[in-house]
Amino acid sequence: MELPRPKRLNIPGIPQHLVQRGNDRQVCFRDEADYSLYLELLNCASERHLCDVHAYVLMTNHVHILLTPHLPDGASLVFRDLGRDYVRQFNRKYGRTGTLWEGRFKSSLVDTEKYLFACYRYIELTPVRARMVDSPADYPWSCFRVNALGKASDLIVPHDLWRSLGDKDRSRCLSYLSLFDSNLHTDQIKIIQKCLNTGLPTGDSAFMRNLEKLYAVKFGDGKRGRPRIQKE
Repeated sequence: MELPRPKRLNIPGIPQHLVQRGNDRQVCFRDEADYSLYLELLNCASERHLCDVHAYVLMTNHVHILLTPHLPDGASLVFRDLGRDYVRQFNRKYGRTGTLWEGRFKSSLVDTEKYLFACYRYIELTPVRARMVDSPADYPWSCFRVNALGKASDLIVPHDLWRSLGDKDRSRCLSYLSLFDSNLHTDQIKIIQKCLNTGLPTGDSAFMRNLEKLYAVKFGDGKRGRPRIQKE
């Protein structure tokens, strides 16, 4: 028996890791133009609702996005606009009707100091875990080439923690790239997936207690028993 998911917290200034999947895992991007359109609409929606996008990956049937909203409900409004505008154009293009995405997107607040870069790496390594490419640099529909290799982007807004990696963008990219010299630990992957699936914050107990105190919420496990780890 599943318990209700924790109340979705949209707190300005705190990063959120978000995932949205295709309904019944159906394909949501059929050609390069679809990927490009989604990124264009994401850029417009994030600017409109004052959200800084730090990382993303677009997979065939789901997306991961790491962003920081600067207004209450900013992330929800971004996904609302994407759900409306992208699906409308996708349906028109392919002569289809009905929903494309699987219900509401899932989200997790991120403990900046302890898990932000883990979430960056988790997102950008998704195609590698899916065995689609050997290196994140080989996948064209993520922001790895922006954050690690210095490719120009109108969409990506560097987080302050990324900026702290060096005094110039080149040194920041090199420092960020060095984070990929070792694999993301299995325990970190499981924690990130569990928190996304249950709506819990991605952070330690102190991070959760602080949120509970500040925003008068109570976090449980989101589900009875051991949370099921959802595969990519």
